[in-house]
Amino acid sequence: MRCWLQTLFQRKFKISLLLLLLLALLAHLVVDFALPTAHRPCSHDMKASKAMGVPPGNSGLKKLSLRILQDFSGSNGSLEKSSQPQRAGLRFRAGEPGVQQQHKEGNAGWTKGSKLAALFEHPLYNIPVPKVTEKDKLFIINPKEKFSLRSSGSDEWVSSSKAETLLPTGKTAYDTYPTWLKFHIGINRYELYPRRDPLLPTLLRDLATQRIVSSVQKSGGTQLKLIMTFPNYGQALFKPMKQTRDQETPIDFFYFSDFERHNAEIAAFHLDRILDFRRIPPVSGRLVNITKEIWDITTDKKLVKTFFISPAGNVCFYGECSYYCSTEHALCGKPDQLEGSMAALLPDKTLAKRRSWRSPWRRSYHKSKKAEWELNPNYCAQVRETPPYDRGHRLLDLIDMTILDFLMGNMDRHHYETFEKFGNDTFLLHLDNGRGFGTHSRDEPSILAPLQQCCSIKKSTYLRLQLLATQPYRLSDVLREALAADPLAPVLAEPHLRALDRRLGKVLVAVGHCLARAARQEEVLVDDVGSWV
Repeated sequence: MRCWLQTLFQRKFKISLLLLLLLALLAHLVVDFALPTAHRPCSHDMKASKAMGVPPGNSGLKKLSLRILQDFSGSNGSLEKSSQPQRAGLRFRAGEPGVQQQHKEGNAGWTKGSKLAALFEHPLYNIPVPKVTEKDKLFIINPKEKFSLRSSGSDEWVSSSKAETLLPTGKTAYDTYPTWLKFHIGINRYELYPRRDPLLPTLLRDLATQRIVSSVQKSGGTQLKLIMTFPNYGQALFKPMKQTRDQETPIDFFYFSDFERHNAEIAAFHLDRILDFRRIPPVSGRLVNITKEIWDITTDKKLVKTFFISPAGNVCFYGECSYYCSTEHALCGKPDQLEGSMAALLPDKTLAKRRSWRSPWRRSYHKSKKAEWELNPNYCAQVRETPPYDRGHRLLDLIDMTILDFLMGNMDRHHYETFEKFGNDTFLLHLDNGRGFGTHSRDEPSILAPLQQCCSIKKSTYLRLQLLATQPYRLSDVLREALAADPLAPVLAEPHLRALDRRLGKVLVAVGHCLARAARQEEVLVDDVGSWV
């Protein structure tokens, strides 16, 4: 009996203790929920209130904070739309640290977050281009005309004179065009595509995901390339993977026998955009199924003959070209998946003629001979007297291209092209960049010969290079961020990204030497920005 009473007492004690704990917890919850929100501000609300100069209990602050959170919770695109700073009053001088300080104060959140977005919001990336008139457009489109394609193998249009301005859906004829066609229509005298081109993300996605309905080998060239066609009649230039990310070009290779790298084409497009040149057509990486997207659908009989199954069971092919088109240099999938770059094609030359120009600083493409510019330190003087380099900005545009090539390590720039319609007063097309990013452990100073011999550079280019040499906008960081969105990321090995910062420093040193020798700064820094800086 005594034991039974003792056990009963212990059970009641435990139950009572448990009930007390539950009552305490319930009381705490009741007090917590009963307390008005306005009287218990959180720490982050108080910080926001102090920063904005608004009392913590102000109900208007809650709506404002919610709006701010909504604005900053979206993508970079939403940030760009909701945070357009006024640039008219911002002024700075070449080489002054105030360039970065002003921007850092105005867009601190951007610098901490996306360096690339912050870069594109900088005043140097908001300098307006000249007003585009009808004669400055590559194509003049009649808004009352609806266009369709003649065939999948051509970029040529057939117009329908009966088409109305508005389609039954309420859209204009332009709205029905595929993205690649809108890209072509947007080309003008001053740029291949605008800085904030809303078409760019869609075009890059199309290059990476659109179904491939035709694959044929591109004629000409020294290495294998394919022309791939999509269901919407868009076309892309496919360069297959030949080297892994960490491979370097052997030191004994001549520049004219180097491999063409698919990742170099991808990285070159983004680097060109970061430098604000915008003279390389959009490029995206893509993983291609050799069997389904090339072998099964190609109509190229010569290409078909080069397919085979390797001893490892992988699907391989090699095509026909001057270099590396043999069984020993075949392109093999794993087992049939192959990386490559997909570059948007420019308008067909029958629609938009292009002129090819031999570069004055072209290399000899000989194993022992040297070009004239390699022997004559005053070579630039005769270039300045030769059309089209004797007037306008052609020589400065060439030096821009030189800087791009030096940063990439590209020694294979023998020609460049322009759109014939615009004459000599237009930008240069930076095409065929596959031989860039071949080495990271060594630099090739001779690529900078045009800059070193002419001692001239656009002021805007110099200012952007200075900006990209600073920590908030370091070139390697912004390019790494840009390439991270590519389907084949990581596109470049880290040593290549670090080499960019080293080479950028050498470009600025070269300009510094020119400035030290010049009587006036204006002799070296050619003003192309006017009152905007």
